[in-house]
Amino acid sequence: MSKVTILGINGHIGHHAARAFVAAGWDVVGMGRSNRQPIAGVRFVKGDADSVADMQAAIGDADVVVNALNLPYDKWDKGRAEAQAALVIEAMGKSSKTLLFPGNVYNYAATDRVLTPDLEQRPQTPRGAIRKRMEAMFEAAAKRGDMQVIILRAGDFYAPHNVGDWFDQGMMLDIAKGKVALMGTPGVGHAWAYLPDLGQAFEKLGWHRKELGAFERFHFAGHFVTPEVLGAAISKAAPVKLKVGYFPRVILSALGLFQPIMREIAKMGYLWEYPLELRDLRLDALLGPNFGTPFDTAVAATVTPFFDKLKRAA
Repeated sequence: MSKVTILGINGHIGHHAARAFVAAGWDVVGMGRSNRQPIAGVRFVKGDADSVADMQAAIGDADVVVNALNLPYDKWDKGRAEAQAALVIEAMGKSSKTLLFPGNVYNYAATDRVLTPDLEQRPQTPRGAIRKRMEAMFEAAAKRGDMQVIILRAGDFYAPHNVGDWFDQGMMLDIAKGKVALMGTPGVGHAWAYLPDLGQAFEKLGWHRKELGAFERFHFAGHFVTPEVLGAAISKAAPVKLKVGYFPRVILSALGLFQPIMREIAKMGYLWEYPLELRDLRLDALLGPNFGTPFDTAVAATVTPFFDKLKRAA
């Protein structure tokens, strides 16, 4: 039985990747500061991401490591994100193990439109430059022969019961009033990644690791849809008629005057104004035909808990 260690088991990626690896029959270890989201089939190991020794203990004899660690959104600067990546590289050592790392679209410019793995990375924000440097660090470790590195890039996450995503903190905030505030710009497509599907994609890449090179990048297409299509899917899943509008992104800038996280989020507003679509025929072939959850089904699963909560409160 192959063994995988998830660093950051409590995060969005960590949680759903762990579920996918368990479902596929792996021996799964999850490291975090606490076991606040226990998963059947996952052996929890308490550990601190600032401790190389803790990570090494959690990694142990694992064949694959998922680096699902992520600093708070306003703590990436001053070299802190790169420092965290360096600690993971040190913990992996010269083990020849496989490291899976989630990438995002920040590495690319607004004018790129179609993002394929071979596209030149031209980040237009400091946050994008950070992510590019982190990926370069992992690539250097792979080229030294220390480990195999596979980066899986995806769009914005969503899933049932998520806390802190765009559904939870933006679009469904006024659902008690029968209102939905869509993110985005009318007519402009946006890349979304349904986390149960993304978790399965990580597992598939882990399973196929021996067929892959020392350093690989893959792009997870997910669901590329306009806000209108998203709004229709939410309305279809709703038990009542909804008033569907658009989230006023100026609010993020206003909140950013007082909240550092909102200030950093507001700086990435261009991602909602330009259609950055992830494409990767090679990954599509690895995942196989009919992979993934239909968009309407995924959205319905995500928003139904919001409506159920309203029913219980009534």
